Amino acid sequence: MTESSSERPSREEAERAVRTLLLWAGDDPDREGLRETPARVVRSYEEFFAGYDVDPVELLARSFEETEGYDEMVVLRDIRLESYCEHHMVPIIGRAHVAYLPRGRVVGISKLARVIEIYAKRLQIQEKLTAQIANTIEDVLKPLGVAVVLEASHQCMTTRGVHMPGVSMVTSRMLGAFRDNDSTRREFLAMIQAPRAPFEG
Repeated sequence: MTESSSERPSREEAERAVRTLLLWAGDDPDREGLRETPARVVRSYEEFFAGYDVDPVELLARSFEETEGYDEMVVLRDIRLESYCEHHMVPIIGRAHVAYLPRGRVVGISKLARVIEIYAKRLQIQEKLTAQIANTIEDVLKPLGVAVVLEASHQCMTTRGVHMPGVSMVTSRMLGAFRDNDSTRREFLAMIQAPRAPFEG
């Protein structure tokens, strides 16, 4: 675990906690349909929060210098984003766009997507998630600039509380050239807003 100093409870303790919640909700955890639910929920949580077990800095550390002098923007757009609100533990679903301007080194594009996934697979607020992704790319790759934009729907707002479906939240973090240079920032924003044509795969 990377963000907590307390000892992780055992699987059995976690399953008992789920059983308690089922009882609190007013149902019978011993009925047929719920008998395996505590174990299933714990297995699901292992997937939902797998980001606590992976170090994104270590993941990005391996980069490449054989770029033939490439110094233009590298952009990944429409990366699926699945996270969980740290206030209500319900899904945040959306997409991420990330770009950086290399300073002699590039990283495998799948690793950029994995950095997003690692931070997303933790309890989050979107503002913090946006900053974590951008700051980590900047700290590890030392590029000329980093840009991150997240667009997401929060089920803590759509399925409870104010019940406002169809609302999305947009957050951004611009560092280096993307913050200081208007044309660089505009180029990035134009690229992520451009119409999507289907790819032949």
